[in-house]
Amino acid sequence: MHTSVPAAGARRRAGALLHPTSLPGSYGIGDLGDEAIVFLDWCSAAGMTLWQVLPLNPPGYGYSPYGCLSSFAGNPLLISPQRLLADDLLEPGDVADVPSFSAEHVEFERVSAFKFPLLRTSWQRFLADATQPLRASFDAFVAAPEQRAWLDDYALYMALKDEAGGKPWWEWDRALATWDAKAIAGAREKHADDIRFWHYTQWLFFRQWEIVREAAHARGIEIIGDVPIYVAGDSADVWGNQELFQLDEDGLPTVVAGVPPDYFSATGQRWGNPLYRWELMRDTSFQWWIARIRTNLRFADIIRLDHFRGFAAYWEIPADEPTAVHGRWMPGPGLPLFAAIRSALGELPLIAEDLGFITEDVHELRKAIGVPGMKILQFGFGQDDSPHLPHRYDENTVAYTGTHDNDTARGWFAQTDDDERDRATAYLGLRDADDVPWALIRAAYTSVATTAIVPIQDVLSLDSDARMNIPGHQHDNWSWRLDPTALTREHSEKLRQLGVVSGR
Repeated sequence: MHTSVPAAGARRRAGALLHPTSLPGSYGIGDLGDEAIVFLDWCSAAGMTLWQVLPLNPPGYGYSPYGCLSSFAGNPLLISPQRLLADDLLEPGDVADVPSFSAEHVEFERVSAFKFPLLRTSWQRFLADATQPLRASFDAFVAAPEQRAWLDDYALYMALKDEAGGKPWWEWDRALATWDAKAIAGAREKHADDIRFWHYTQWLFFRQWEIVREAAHARGIEIIGDVPIYVAGDSADVWGNQELFQLDEDGLPTVVAGVPPDYFSATGQRWGNPLYRWELMRDTSFQWWIARIRTNLRFADIIRLDHFRGFAAYWEIPADEPTAVHGRWMPGPGLPLFAAIRSALGELPLIAEDLGFITEDVHELRKAIGVPGMKILQFGFGQDDSPHLPHRYDENTVAYTGTHDNDTARGWFAQTDDDERDRATAYLGLRDADDVPWALIRAAYTSVATTAIVPIQDVLSLDSDARMNIPGHQHDNWSWRLDPTALTREHSEKLRQLGVVSGR
């Protein structure tokens, strides 16, 4: 399978990495309102033609976008009250007493406590007063085959999870946990109103996201989305498709995902996600994965496949092991998965997140399907002549100064060891530590990589306080927000000029 964006010989492009929750706004969390359009205007002024986001699904434990309640649904916390007001799906009095939220960080618990009751108020407004065109749009959305398969399961899952006080599905009444037909039918009847509410949140999300996406396209900007290879155990995905995962009779994983011990961790990383029954998925022509990619192409124009190496081979850890030490490599689905996706959906624009412990079979799979890999400039200075240094890139590469899992460029340089700092100083020609973020941006832009992506934190030369995620930490991640006045014309002009001189 060969992709055209980005690929060897394709036009050189640049873009920004910023998750929508990080946008400024009045309701405690970035959303799909006018601030998203203002950000797109800034990207356009900067000469950028790509906007990269993290997964847009509803987050579960820890509010991580990589551990979601559904890998098909959109995040209701991103729904814009401003747009609901414009559609008369809220009245001004409904938002007259907005709490005072932090402008610097998302307070997820407080935002959820404010926003979900607001969405239920909007649902009641819809039931009472919605126009006929809005009602028709909602009914068409719920009935459409492209989401019918996942939408009903997600809505029922959310209704049952609410009823169970948030407990994971395997702790529900056993008849519901195991999909007893009579129990499920009874639950659909009992929770019919609540199910319709969760349908409504998804209609709102996709309706508002389409406005943002059309605005991006009008400015010549494509969106890079993100599909994690694994899904959360407590999710509508696993509850509704238990046969596709390696679970015991109680719904708990028998083996879990992670990565083996390496230079960074003596015990590896035990992520805990349930692992797929790849043989069964192959027997069903990978229909679940095809549906997942199809839905994610409604979120984005280009898809980054997180932990791509797991498609070649994955680390399987017995579920009763406390660390990742005693795991084993198992063969992934490989080329047949991507052949099935291509057969069903046509040529796909993908990016392979091929970071970490990468073996030759991973490179071979990536090259066989014709998709670019990733290089991270921050990783380039741990050794001489690192493959993450620009002179080692090939064109079919997406170059980053850092990702959501890295420290900011400024924070990294301040905290790294002297040897790494000396290599960076020599390679980048640094005169001052203050130059580090823009020296990395310049190195990404001027590299041969077809695509260069820059986190907004590095454009603003922010320190570690602006870091998005610290892998392995359970708290205080994903919450950073952008100051509404931070991105200036000076920043956009500097990036535009850099794009001109580097052919982007």
